Amino acid sequence: MIGQLHSVVIDAPDAYALATFYADLLGMEVSKGSPGDDWVVVTGQGYRLAFQQAPDLRPPDWPDRERPQQFHLDVRVADIGEAEPKALALGARKLPGGGGDFRVYADPVGHPFCLVWDAA
Repeated sequence: MIGQLHSVVIDAPDAYALATFYADLLGMEVSKGSPGDDWVVVTGQGYRLAFQQAPDLRPPDWPDRERPQQFHLDVRVADIGEAEPKALALGARKLPGGGGDFRVYADPVGHPFCLVWDAA
């Protein structure tokens, strides 16, 4: 082993705003950075996400192959009926696609993420 994963870093035109979205979505907290900072970190439950200022970000446009997703996060939820309205209220947008145990959304910047659950 050479090293261990330290952070997943996500570009955003407003690093603090997107960090706050994910902190609220995942029950984490902003642990480093404030509005206007170029680098913001959220932590909680043993995880760390970082957000860096990218004012010229050209966001993905799922499912357009000309502007691919670049990456996505899978967020496990216990109850999709409860989780979806909360994610939408935070600023998520539902996207086409999904299956028996996941639905696809975009964060406020346009990065896709999925809410996933165990379909019984």
